[in-house]
Amino acid sequence: MSERSPVSYPTHPRPEVLTLSPYIPGKPADEVKRELGLERVVKLASNENPLGPSPRAMKAIEEMAASAHIYPDAAGFHLKTRLSRVYGIPTSQIVLGNGSDEVIMLLGQAFVRPGDEVVMGAQTFPVYKTSTLLMGGKPVEVPLKDGFLDLEAMASAIGPRTKLLFLCNPNNPTGTMTRKAEVHRLVEAVPSHVLVISDEAYAEYVGDEDYGTLLPHLREGKNVAVLRTFSKIYGLAGLRVGYGLMPEYAAALLDRVRLSFNQNALAQAAATAALDDREHIHQSVQVVEEGKAYLYREYAAMGLKAYPTWGNFIMLDTGKDCQAVFRALLGRGVIVRPTSAWGLHTCLRITIGTGEENEVLVAALKEALREV
Repeated sequence: MSERSPVSYPTHPRPEVLTLSPYIPGKPADEVKRELGLERVVKLASNENPLGPSPRAMKAIEEMAASAHIYPDAAGFHLKTRLSRVYGIPTSQIVLGNGSDEVIMLLGQAFVRPGDEVVMGAQTFPVYKTSTLLMGGKPVEVPLKDGFLDLEAMASAIGPRTKLLFLCNPNNPTGTMTRKAEVHRLVEAVPSHVLVISDEAYAEYVGDEDYGTLLPHLREGKNVAVLRTFSKIYGLAGLRVGYGLMPEYAAALLDRVRLSFNQNALAQAAATAALDDREHIHQSVQVVEEGKAYLYREYAAMGLKAYPTWGNFIMLDTGKDCQAVFRALLGRGVIVRPTSAWGLHTCLRITIGTGEENEVLVAALKEALREV
């Protein structure tokens, strides 16, 4: 069998681009229906809110739709003002993004030069690595300890060329949480030239008083940043609304590289309204807590290892080839996320759905494990 011919580029790309692999999201439900001829598909692959958006957000979208011919507020005044009141920091320390993914990419563009190092977990959200490689930086990937970030080892991995350090808390794909004392020791140990970034996409689900958010350290003036999103508990993944809270100097630098109008008007209106819908947030947390308890019982009864989670998903060790289990579940109309891309070849990351969706998952999983 002949070797595959190298790709020819009439206009040659930057070498950094060739180091990247395209991000592979969870398969869309409509795609699975078309491919497999299924009428119903349960998607538990992308950690979306099974309750959908807040009713207040949907009303705001409807009201804003008539102004869709007008460019959005590039400064995001109303959303920033509302976030400023929520977190008690000035609007000059807030950066809005087309999802928190964009804020991660902006951090790379603003701070990482060729040869600079960025410290991160070895099994964590892949966009940290993408943003580093694109700018010619070197990802320094620190192994996890049984699914938990090893903050002591991450601090030890910092060198003279380290620019950024990314925490994912709770961590994706493992769901594990980093605690206050660990975070405090890290912040104290990190040199002042390193910006420590905590990606807290699942923070609203945590419900643990020992949660190690970086928010108190940001308010104290430390060189740290916090990333959050409206894609998870607020149910606005389709609108792509994320934001970063950071020192004023960092926010000003990101504004230099941020595209104008990067967050659309419907997204800003929906996010601003969603922040005030406490009932929707409460119901969303309740669904996850009830589903988590049910799934842990079922996984234990099947003899499977389920990692402890503080997010809206659970990483499950099936003890079998995760791609084979993924395909067997797909054939039964259940989409989950295999973790082989993270080097975890027997695990699945599975979103916690509604009670009915969780029951469908468990029944399909029992059949799939017998088949594989």
